[in-house]
Amino acid sequence: MEKKNIDWANLGFSYMETDKRYVCNYKDGAWEEGGLTDDPMITMSECAGVLQYAQTVFEGLKAYTTEDGHIVCFRPDLNADRLYDSALRLEMPPFPKDKFIEAVKMVVKANDAYVPPFGSGATLYIRPYMFGSNPVIGVKPADEYQFRIFTTPVGPYFKGGAKPITIRVSDFDRAAPRGTGNIKAGLNYAMSLHAIVEAHKAGFDENVYLDPATRTKIEETGGANVLFVDADGNLVVPKSDSILPSITRRSLVYVAQHYLGLNVEEREVYLDEVENFKECGLCGTAAVISPVGKINDHGREICFASGMEKMGPTIQKLYDTLTGIQMGRIEAPEGWIVTVE
Repeated sequence: MEKKNIDWANLGFSYMETDKRYVCNYKDGAWEEGGLTDDPMITMSECAGVLQYAQTVFEGLKAYTTEDGHIVCFRPDLNADRLYDSALRLEMPPFPKDKFIEAVKMVVKANDAYVPPFGSGATLYIRPYMFGSNPVIGVKPADEYQFRIFTTPVGPYFKGGAKPITIRVSDFDRAAPRGTGNIKAGLNYAMSLHAIVEAHKAGFDENVYLDPATRTKIEETGGANVLFVDADGNLVVPKSDSILPSITRRSLVYVAQHYLGLNVEEREVYLDEVENFKECGLCGTAAVISPVGKINDHGREICFASGMEKMGPTIQKLYDTLTGIQMGRIEAPEGWIVTVE
């Protein structure tokens, strides 16, 4: 296919409309066939369930051009699993997992001219989402839903290198005990907006949230899971029932154990032990890993030995290995890479 005339090297992380998107409706107790459409607009009732009671869940993944010229997606089956679980938690009809993967492949193939070339640092971001679409005025689940996927080309998350960021311990709670912190619901992100705006005003890049019950343990940030490297070189991963099960985090844990031979501790991580760690990173789809140089705990600075100039050596190895797998430079575990064309 002929690529679109886009300045791939200068793409930002923002929305650009592409040619096709996937749409599928749920009505009368069943999902319809679904298919592609040119129309990027959504028309629905002013009383739609999503507008009244925030009944919506979403996912995020990427398509890449590999070194040998193929277009691939990274572990879409895990996105299908997580969307399924998220829908169940909000009393939404789960979108079938096999149908999810086929829809992702369909919409990426239809927009292959927007998939950035290998070596550009850019990728095609894929956003599957679903929402309650029929009028709902009483507090109850909707009866009808729409599942959609759009794509947009995005640039590399880091322009000019991955400089470590500074984050702060938030006074807000990201999730309630036994709440919705472990699903990818729009409402979780809505509640984080005030906190992130306030963090930016104060000169910080992001918030890190503590456990809502005791406020003594590290959970995650507003949009990413947290990783640490301790003084002995072990990868330390916070564990909690209210942390979103990040696909990137799970992949990095596997890479650490099976590619780099690191010891991994997935456990509760207390704020008062963080000062003993030497590296920190935030992991997610957009950046893979964002290095953290320091954490500000109400004026007390926790500085990591890796510093504020570049990624720490272990975080860098994790980043290089996982991106190498995604781009086809390193052999992937079975099932991780799904070829679109």
